[in-house]
Amino acid sequence: MQKRFLTIWFRYLKTDWLTRRRPALVHTPFVLAAPDHGRMIITAVNIPAQKQGINRDMVLADARAIYPSLQYMEDKQEPSGKLLQTIAAWCIRYSPWVVADPPDGLILDITGCTHLWGGETTYLTSIINRFKLMGYTVRTGIADTIGASWAIARFGKDNFIVETGQQEQALLDLPASALRLSPEIIERLHKLGLRETGSFIHMPRSALRRRFGEELLQRIDQALGNKEEITVPVLQPEPWQERLPCLEPITTRTGIEIALQRLLESLCKRLQLQQKGLRVACFKCYRIDGKTQQIETGTNRGSYKVSHLFKLFELKLDTIEPDLGIELFVLEASKVEDAPATQENLWEGTCGLADIKFSELIDRIEGKIGAGHIHRYLPDEHYWPERSVKPAVTLHEKITMAWNTDRPRPVQLLSIPEPIQVTAPIPDYPPMNFRYKQKLHTVKKADGPERIEAEWWLQEGQHRDYYVVEDAEGQRYWLFRSGHYEEGHEWFIHGFFA
Repeated sequence: MQKRFLTIWFRYLKTDWLTRRRPALVHTPFVLAAPDHGRMIITAVNIPAQKQGINRDMVLADARAIYPSLQYMEDKQEPSGKLLQTIAAWCIRYSPWVVADPPDGLILDITGCTHLWGGETTYLTSIINRFKLMGYTVRTGIADTIGASWAIARFGKDNFIVETGQQEQALLDLPASALRLSPEIIERLHKLGLRETGSFIHMPRSALRRRFGEELLQRIDQALGNKEEITVPVLQPEPWQERLPCLEPITTRTGIEIALQRLLESLCKRLQLQQKGLRVACFKCYRIDGKTQQIETGTNRGSYKVSHLFKLFELKLDTIEPDLGIELFVLEASKVEDAPATQENLWEGTCGLADIKFSELIDRIEGKIGAGHIHRYLPDEHYWPERSVKPAVTLHEKITMAWNTDRPRPVQLLSIPEPIQVTAPIPDYPPMNFRYKQKLHTVKKADGPERIEAEWWLQEGQHRDYYVVEDAEGQRYWLFRSGHYEEGHEWFIHGFFA
């Protein structure tokens, strides 16, 4: 497919932005100015000021001599870049590949996008009208290359859409500056009388290289499509992404559900063909007021089952506020994993970790109570109990070592042992009583000690002597003494038995 590019030039970017914030300025001639070598130089003008003969790069004092009531504001410089980035992010509804072209332009890769609007003409008209409603004056150009579309947007006179393969013909009558050349090269071209692109574009390359260097040849090749131009989008599109533009704004939950269902069907079909499964996904809704609503969901194992994924998103659909309407839906899978088809057992009906229904149940529970509340742990190679387990990366991660079951362990283990006050005979007898959280517990039964050595490779702490004790109320606890009795020691509570 032949690539197509759209360039959008905001002729009065800063002044249009200020007019949007202060509508009273819409008919008032005003400019932005910045200090330069002790003078105030105009950096931006609005349309009414330009009609009075005021242009960029004029000295502010000269401009006010021409039009005494001219208003001006100091150019802060900072908002321009951020503003361009914000507008570029908004343009994602027209193309997934939007590039900021400072100081006042955008470049869109519109390959395969325009048919959704019924063709390039209606596509371009829609964009121009939307920016006009937002208060921005724009010029546009569509061509096979970025260079040609940039030139047409800024210097084109009649047709702003260049037919496929006609970029060279479209460039011939344009000035040399349409090729995005440096001021030095443009000045040298003018001195030689080469003011239009057509006057030098077919000259021998060796002569152009000798007089003007590689920059001129590179810009010619980029404009004609002989050399690819590398660009970086403002928002990098996910490789697993589906988009659904809307001819009319969607304002109802039913419409949102239909859009989500279609996007899931398209995305899951691609995933299944590649034997991939979705792990993390985001459903984005772009409203006509420029704001974005989004919800996310995740699974414990890769899934391409539409009905299951729809139920996970459905739990959060009420948080989406369509307001005046949603004009674009995007579904992105930011994390996928291999999900080959598994062979089902014909006769066995037992459920295990590998059962897809179990994974889907966990996903639905997490969708209601929130992610991060359900955990699975595996044994780890450590002596100390709080280090002897580790969280599983996935629900079906294999166990690499056996659980240690030769000694009793509490049902509830504290992640950090808590200090307690203990009365105990010496040297290795179990406690007679202990105080925990201001409550005194009298020990009736005890078993121990079980010594667990310090982990020398970590060089932290001393050995521990653990005791299982039962108090007068029948509650059982797991206590330990850290270090030798005669060398100074401390007592801790580490867990609770059922």
